[in-house]
Amino acid sequence: MKHWFRSGQTHAAVLKPRVWISPVIDARLLLEAGAGVGRVDIVTDPRRPVSAEQVAAVEAFVRRREAREPIGHILGRKGFWTLDFAVNADVLSPRPETELLVEVAVETLPKGWPARVLDLGVGSGAILLSVLSERPESTGVGIDASQAALTIARANAERLGFSDRATLRQGNWTDGLEGQFDLILSNPPYIPSTDIDGLEPEVAKWEPRLALDGGPDGLDPYRRIIADLPRLLAPAGAFAFEVGKGQAEAVQAFAEAQGLITSTPRLDLAGIPRVVAGKRAS
Repeated sequence: MKHWFRSGQTHAAVLKPRVWISPVIDARLLLEAGAGVGRVDIVTDPRRPVSAEQVAAVEAFVRRREAREPIGHILGRKGFWTLDFAVNADVLSPRPETELLVEVAVETLPKGWPARVLDLGVGSGAILLSVLSERPESTGVGIDASQAALTIARANAERLGFSDRATLRQGNWTDGLEGQFDLILSNPPYIPSTDIDGLEPEVAKWEPRLALDGGPDGLDPYRRIIADLPRLLAPAGAFAFEVGKGQAEAVQAFAEAQGLITSTPRLDLAGIPRVVAGKRAS
């Protein structure tokens, strides 16, 4: 039998996370998942013996992470907002900066308002379901081109109890959509096509290219979506999009060219304009 902790060592040191971006957190998560223990177990009984099977499971996870496979893919889940979402290689793992888009959406929707929300490029469902969790009177529609992604989104909606309020279906952005929405959200692909292979391996190698590739300048999805906003937004409707670094001004210009009113972009924790939001003109 082995012990995971020796005197003076943390589990990060034991697992030797040479290439990890967040080594201490990743090491803890892999240790907990592989050994089948919780954080309290580790803290309260750090010298507990572990079986050969537990050791093998943890080491297998470590090898996958050293190959730069995202932690969410290894664990099959990713925490986002206040919820835990199933994720795999068919969906973009939700990022902390995307929580800013949810924050803007929640601020936009008054409590008690039975709003109709549209999420274009729904992926795992993280954005739409997080908004619905904060606004229980609202309903949502999620569209994605990937049937595999929709399988994950539907599983998340079912497990989290939102199946009765979230309609998830395959589609090409706004094609075939009818009626109007009180809030339209999107975190579309916004990486320029030629930049993708130069991204960190966790993204370039493992994330679905469909969820990354925004065309030659990264802005094609915004052009496509924003052109249909006047048709799809309710009279008092609003929109909010996540954007990449340096894209906020262009996305605002697309919206204003359609007669929409935009607000000052919201900055993420790194000071990057991350969310472009606006509404229909009165």
